[in-house]
Amino acid sequence: MPSFTLVPHKVSTRFTDPLVSPLAAIGVTPNMISAAGLVGNVVAGVLAAGGQFLAAGIVMLVFSGLDLLDGALARKTGTVTKFGAIFDSVLDRLSEAAVLGGLLFHYSEAGRTTPIVLCYAAIVGSIMVSYARARAEGIGLTLREGLFTRAERVLLLGGALVIAHGVVVWALWVLAVLSHLTAVQRVVTVWQRLSTNDAS
Repeated sequence: MPSFTLVPHKVSTRFTDPLVSPLAAIGVTPNMISAAGLVGNVVAGVLAAGGQFLAAGIVMLVFSGLDLLDGALARKTGTVTKFGAIFDSVLDRLSEAAVLGGLLFHYSEAGRTTPIVLCYAAIVGSIMVSYARARAEGIGLTLREGLFTRAERVLLLGGALVIAHGVVVWALWVLAVLSHLTAVQRVVTVWQRLSTNDAS
């Protein structure tokens, strides 16, 4: 199964170096950036819970964008570690859950059952996409494939929050469906690879 993504997941150092070089100079570490991303997304979740969708979307997009910098800073400063990768991945999941949890609270207060179910499904789907990759890597397979990974999910939900309240529910439908399909896609990819290895 060929690798395909809707948006690029890597940014050229030509764009990241001017941003991470000053951070490195003042002693900022990659883990600090990862933690800042989580804090920002928690704030976005609180804003979403209060119905301030525009502000929530802007904060989510800005602080989720930090995810492009922690890895770049680690490579720039030669501080790439296995723990840093795990730390970043865990905080990424918490960041998504924070915003979706805020939306779940908002819709719970409004008594809207369908968006509540969609928020829950989107959270589970996000976790399963990451879990499928983690389990594959646990048995020695590199798994980057995925139609709807974190970058796509952040852009969709953040953009929907910025655009209008009514768009958010549609975005949740897409998140709920495509995140689970991506998890299935990854499981199928692993199965195909293992079947090929067993046959060889």
